[in-house]
Amino acid sequence: MQDSPITLLPPLIAITIAIWRKNALFALLAGLLLCHVMIASWQPITGIIGSIKGLAGVFSSLGNVYIITFSLLIGALVKLMNESGAVNGFINHLSDLKLVKSKRQASMLPTIIGTSIFTDTNLSMFTSGMASQKLFDKHNLSRARLAYLLDSTCAPVSILFLINGWGAYVLGLLDEFSFDDPVGILMGTVGYNFYAIIAVTLAYYTAYSGKVYGPMKAAESRIEVNSEPVVEKVALARLMWLPLISLLAITLILLFITGDGDIRRGSGSFSVFWAITSSLMMLISMILYYRLLNAKEILSASVAGIKTMIAPVSILVISFAFGAAIKELGTGIYVSQLMNVEVPLFLMAPILFIAAAIMAFATGTSWGTWAILVPIAVPIAVESGLPIHFLVASVLGGGIFGDHASPISDTTIVASIASGCDHFEHVKTQLPYALFGGILTLILYALVGLSF
Repeated sequence: MQDSPITLLPPLIAITIAIWRKNALFALLAGLLLCHVMIASWQPITGIIGSIKGLAGVFSSLGNVYIITFSLLIGALVKLMNESGAVNGFINHLSDLKLVKSKRQASMLPTIIGTSIFTDTNLSMFTSGMASQKLFDKHNLSRARLAYLLDSTCAPVSILFLINGWGAYVLGLLDEFSFDDPVGILMGTVGYNFYAIIAVTLAYYTAYSGKVYGPMKAAESRIEVNSEPVVEKVALARLMWLPLISLLAITLILLFITGDGDIRRGSGSFSVFWAITSSLMMLISMILYYRLLNAKEILSASVAGIKTMIAPVSILVISFAFGAAIKELGTGIYVSQLMNVEVPLFLMAPILFIAAAIMAFATGTSWGTWAILVPIAVPIAVESGLPIHFLVASVLGGGIFGDHASPISDTTIVASIASGCDHFEHVKTQLPYALFGGILTLILYALVGLSF
């Protein structure tokens, strides 16, 4: 079946359902079921059993269990930081420094914070947004500009600085191919992730120069002043920054140790799991020491935080199973052979970028998009001779672009909430910047493709 165009059916069905229903979870589940029905020679009962075994098989990999647990515990960490007052304490500490005295400095604050806290996009956006709202009002800067700066740093930087759930997720997708150096391949995608680099660069340009264009410029003339929320609990700022720094430091140390001195060969899943566990224990110990929450409140907040991650983690589990099934079906091999015949080498990365962008835009999620397209991009790279990290980067970048531009994306919605900006206003003012970055990215992929 590997040489048959029918192997395209599961990803096409998954993409169609994703666009139609705007539901990545349902789309991936349908694609997984169809994959196993086809593998079972169109026997539905056998296919259903195979799908269940495929989902269970995700948990047979210790690396997958580490990644899934890491993603759940991130929710607990973020929730505890909010409930304990650590986030409010961090915001107050920034205000006490009194370093922001101009429009440029006010714009640079959320931009710098957005690229500094890359362990969790929601934490990064809410921290940056809450720390900057009052400053933006004071300096007559629009909330639309703030929303754009949050959205253009917090999400793109997460796929450039890969010591987070995003990097762990992509590493899990690459682990399906049994590479000798999956961490090296993952790190190699950074230099070729042109869209993410362009998005962050444009954000810094906007913040530093103060120049805005298109609908964003019009938004500056109708600035809305929002009142600050009442701060109920304030803790020491170190309760926020110390666990975050520890998360980064412990991950890097464990990558170094497990890689025998080579961070690229370290166990990413093992490292991020023990890093988040250590950071969470550190935060809980500090909360208890300063008597900010009792044991029952800590447990309640942790469970609530984990619950917020159930939906994305469910997508994570199904995407792992779908990636394994589509690999077994041979879809990637067929597509790679098809593209080798009919598509010039220099156009492969742009095509993968466009495919990822369309799907992520329609579904509002880049993770589900990567689950479908990474297992296709890798065999194309192997068959065509193009660098694996180059084509994987085009899929990652396309997912970020579609996610960035989509009005139903969770990151777009969170950016609107964290900045206090009307959601439609944020989408409308950000879209020209995203399109500019996307077009420039396509040109760069084509030019780089010509060099191979």
